[in-house]
Amino acid sequence: MNKNKKISPITSILIANRGEIASRIIRTCRKMGIRSIAVFSEADRAALFVKEADTALFIGESNPSESYLHQDKLIEICQKHQIDALHPGYGFLSENAAFAQKCAEAGIVFIGPSPEIIAAMGSKSSAKSLMQQHQVPVIPGYQGKDQSKETLLSEAKKMDFPILLKAAAGGGGKGMRIVSQESELEKAIEAAQSEAQNAFGDSELIIEKYIALGRHIEFQIFGDKHGNAVHILERECSIQRRYQKIIEESPSPALSEELRTKMGEAALKAAKALHYDNAGTVEFMLDDQTQDFYFLEVNTRLQVEHPVTEEITGLDLVALQIKIAEGQPLPFSQPEIQAKGYAVECRLYAEDAQNDFMPATGKILHWQVPKVEGLRVETAVESGSEISIYYDPMIAKLIVWAETRAEAHRKMHYVLRNLLCLGLTTNQNFLSKLFENQLFREGKYDTHFLKSVFDFGQSSLAQENKTLAAIACCLSQWHTREQQRTLLRNIPSGWRNSFYQPQQESYFWGEEEILVQYKYLKNQRFEFDMASQIWQVQLLEVSKHSLSFEINGQYCIYHFAQHKNHYYLQNEQFGSITLQLKERFPEKEIEKVAGGFEAPMPSQVIKVLVAAGQKVKAGDSLLVLSSMKMENTLSAHQDGTVAEVYVTAGQSVEAGFLLLKIEAIIND
Repeated sequence: MNKNKKISPITSILIANRGEIASRIIRTCRKMGIRSIAVFSEADRAALFVKEADTALFIGESNPSESYLHQDKLIEICQKHQIDALHPGYGFLSENAAFAQKCAEAGIVFIGPSPEIIAAMGSKSSAKSLMQQHQVPVIPGYQGKDQSKETLLSEAKKMDFPILLKAAAGGGGKGMRIVSQESELEKAIEAAQSEAQNAFGDSELIIEKYIALGRHIEFQIFGDKHGNAVHILERECSIQRRYQKIIEESPSPALSEELRTKMGEAALKAAKALHYDNAGTVEFMLDDQTQDFYFLEVNTRLQVEHPVTEEITGLDLVALQIKIAEGQPLPFSQPEIQAKGYAVECRLYAEDAQNDFMPATGKILHWQVPKVEGLRVETAVESGSEISIYYDPMIAKLIVWAETRAEAHRKMHYVLRNLLCLGLTTNQNFLSKLFENQLFREGKYDTHFLKSVFDFGQSSLAQENKTLAAIACCLSQWHTREQQRTLLRNIPSGWRNSFYQPQQESYFWGEEEILVQYKYLKNQRFEFDMASQIWQVQLLEVSKHSLSFEINGQYCIYHFAQHKNHYYLQNEQFGSITLQLKERFPEKEIEKVAGGFEAPMPSQVIKVLVAAGQKVKAGDSLLVLSSMKMENTLSAHQDGTVAEVYVTAGQSVEAGFLLLKIEAIIND
């Protein structure tokens, strides 16, 4: 330990990030008496984290390249406002070695590992080679500099199939291909190289043995400027979609104490091999069948899921990051780190789990968190917050601590049934159903669980639940009309010449139409005739975002928000549901353009790959869209000629916007 290292107190921190992680860092800054400075883009002008910071400064347009990724602007702000340090959070510039170096050269403390460490771990192939040199187990495979097709084919054929092709420079599943048999190999290499080049500007691949029944387990590590390093236990991260985590928990249900010790020792070897400084995570793949584990990578930043570790250890990892950046030594040794209880985290996303987790946008009309002991919510949203196309679709992180895993899961399930996030599509129902799954409750899952085992379908919603939701919508409409009545208030609501003629409304649940027929009796009492059943209903209370009623002797409460003809409802029993009121005089639908390609979601056009007059074949790529950090390439359905292109690169479009038109080739 070097006792001569200078300790330089930090009094101000620029947070080069946004959303919940910005709010999280601001909270620790306030606790430590450090001035927090947020930066915000055009899309984030009204964001919650902007209001929470001590100072907030506009940095640029909504596109991240013009704001949160603009390195020179961030450095300039720090210098202009005499800011001591910069915290990059996660994502954006957090693992950019060149930016960390720029900060150092400008005299700004970068709260994270040194540029040399970030650079060393920036390539999966060089990271893997370094770990091999320090006896950290790695997945068998090839990570050489010779990237010719001949060499890659030759090296892959030496291994037993299936194998995994992986981009050396990136993550998030881009440039990744599972190859089941030799006949698929050549095309898979070409596709993976192309995708890696487009995503990361580097086509280098590594080849690995594919572990069919694998678990993704990571160890939190910390090092200081005095040569000390520790691991702060593990997090289980195997529940994933598109190679991205959704749920994390600790301790892992898969690890014995003996295996935990071995993996922890391997994580420490990795930290010491790098002379690690500040926070990081060593990620491993655990083979469920053999109990062998292998190094995957080191994330040289604070992880999204760091609250899980904080909850079981009582540590503030952001505060620890800041102290180490000041030059302070680690305040504890490895034997002093002990876990207490169990923690689980869910990532609440604006996405449609029934449509391959496609991201969604919109406004949060009503946000309310249930009061549950042991619940921690990391978010930067509130009622009225917009979820835009420019950034990651994560709305919040829900973290629950309890004495045991079973208690933590039970509490989390309760939270997911009672959280109110109304106004847009989220994965809340999906998460709730996951916590009802017996295999998940028993900890019997791997990284392929969501794709191969867990079944989440829209058809699971019972007819009675749809009926009750439609009744709730109808009662809300009735109450609104009554509040707005100014004339003939002594005449009963819904009065008819014939008492026997019911009132009616229709709602859509997806494509399904739900007909509601009812009669108003008196004193807010109704008789509904639906689904061949009579329902006696007493409306009890209505507020801005909730209504309660008694139906056939059962008390019900529904939380709701309304935007135009859409009703967003939440009920503790069946979760969230969106119903659309059927217009009595519907607008004429816009006629579809033959051969037209429309934006499947609100997006930004990244690349236009064709021009008017160009001939294309079925399967050819036409243009690349980006929404919420997810790229989507549109391809031609058939041979034809591009008649017209209606968009340009950089343009933002709404869902349904006409992008281009192709005229089919007609063979005589």
